[in-house]
Amino acid sequence: MSILLQVDFPYAGPWGEAMSEAMRGLAESIAGEPGLIWKIWTENPASGEAGGIYLFADRASAEAYLAMHTARLNGFGISPVNGKLFEVNGTLSAIDRAPL
Repeated sequence: MSILLQVDFPYAGPWGEAMSEAMRGLAESIAGEPGLIWKIWTENPASGEAGGIYLFADRASAEAYLAMHTARLNGFGISPVNGKLFEVNGTLSAIDRAPL
């Protein structure tokens, strides 16, 4: 069963295209994470938050990634890191055109 991971944390920028340039290497690294199907990067300059929505093939991969990513962000001085795991209801999600 697919697992959705929602992560958000305080972030002071950069935003938009500057964020894309600054985080390209990180995005390429994340693309190789075990069990990762896809990630949507999120940013909200108005509230000073960033994060992502991830789809993993299994819970173990999602949990391992969340633990590693939380430690990485904490190492950059970013805290708190909020992470939530959800099981995906594929039947209902398919009705609403989810990219599963």
